[in-house]
Amino acid sequence: MLQDLINKGLKLSKTAIFHRFVGKAGGVLGKPVKLGLLLSNAYGKLIDTKSSQSGYEQVKDIMKTFIRLVKAYANGSYRDVSRKSLLIGVGVLLYLVTPLDLVPDFIPVIGLLDDISLIAWFVDAFQSEIRKFRDWEDVGSFQPTPGTL
Repeated sequence: MLQDLINKGLKLSKTAIFHRFVGKAGGVLGKPVKLGLLLSNAYGKLIDTKSSQSGYEQVKDIMKTFIRLVKAYANGSYRDVSRKSLLIGVGVLLYLVTPLDLVPDFIPVIGLLDDISLIAWFVDAFQSEIRKFRDWEDVGSFQPTPGTL
């Protein structure tokens, strides 16, 4: 089941609409206010979405970690990540929070399946960046502030 989602996400990552989001990601990374708003919207979507899909909670946790990674990158405390990974990850977040994607989110179940598929692909393709960031957090380089992820 998860491999099917990853494969569908890979296909979505090759679409013109997703490439458009990756193109916009560079502009968002350079604007802290827009980036903060994007991270807040993505976080809200991740915690509000309920699913009985196998592995959903695991994927959700990884995306929350990615959001923390982007925050740490934006505030300058973490830089050990490739710019390409950041751009693609922010592109995924933009796709996630935009209501008009390939299958609109308001269509029950099917509307969220493309979002979940793209996230599953991202998690699979960029798990080494996520693991590296979690290791950085674990060694105490990360000092969470109250109310953060």
